[in-house]
Amino acid sequence: MVHPPALDGSRRVTLGEEPLGVATHTDDVAEILRLADLYVTDVAESDLVEWQGGGPDDWPGLSEHHEA
Repeated sequence: MVHPPALDGSRRVTLGEEPLGVATHTDDVAEILRLADLYVTDVAESDLVEWQGGGPDDWPGLSEHHEA
């Protein structure tokens, strides 16, 4: 599971309750999964990856969380 973006735009990646890492880009998600021996060829399209709070293109930075 890729969790909703934090204030800095990073997203936690977990397997069930087990934290696997923190990603700042889809490439990070792929690497985190690879290090956990979960080989996913396309994390953006895979049914094995659940994106919460936005999809694989949603990596907002701190400025996008503040309203003008």
